[in-house]
Amino acid sequence: MEHPYLFFVKFFEFIGLGHFAHAYPHVIYSWVVMTFLIVVGAIAAKGISMVPARVQNFFEIAISGMEEFMVDITGEEGRWFFPLIATVFLYIAVCNLSGLLPGFFPPTASINTTLSCALTVVTFTHIIGIKYHGVKYIKHFTGPIWWMIPIILPIEIIGHLARIMSLSFRLFGNIMGHELVLAILFMLAGAFLAPLPIMAMGIFVSLVQAFVFFLLSIMYFSGAMEHAH
Repeated sequence: MEHPYLFFVKFFEFIGLGHFAHAYPHVIYSWVVMTFLIVVGAIAAKGISMVPARVQNFFEIAISGMEEFMVDITGEEGRWFFPLIATVFLYIAVCNLSGLLPGFFPPTASINTTLSCALTVVTFTHIIGIKYHGVKYIKHFTGPIWWMIPIILPIEIIGHLARIMSLSFRLFGNIMGHELVLAILFMLAGAFLAPLPIMAMGIFVSLVQAFVFFLLSIMYFSGAMEHAH
């Protein structure tokens, strides 16, 4: 899908990198989102005080709420990987929401972005499994009885590969679908504010999809921490 005008693509054209920007707009806008999150995080951390202001209150409630939600599922042992999963959630949420701004392209409307997030989560799932169980983590893939390995192992491998597809294609499909609907409505009835209800729904969809990715990731992490049955 070709956008009529993308601010940062035009900027890269201006500095002589137009071919790269047109080929990989999701990379350009991923950099924009990462820069935004780093700047906001630095500002939020710099303004921390014993008597919190409204902005600090908002961030404390949001972050602590996410952490407690995760701990309710994983238990206290899972608190150490909260920085990773919270970063993934914030990154995906901002990527999704950025598509609602004129001249912006949501990085999650590219399968490359969503696949990279899914690979990060699934890889870290196995790191957690090895951390908690060592070599015995292999039992998650072989089952409790040795002669069932030829049956259980292929099923488990397919299941873990399906996690990657599920995480990446669900997020990509929803965000790309919303982008297509918005583009069609802007072309057909942009002057009559017809896309506004879809844009309002897009805020809801963006946050829900980020939360679904967040929740499924927590479930995978929690499963890796448990003992094999």
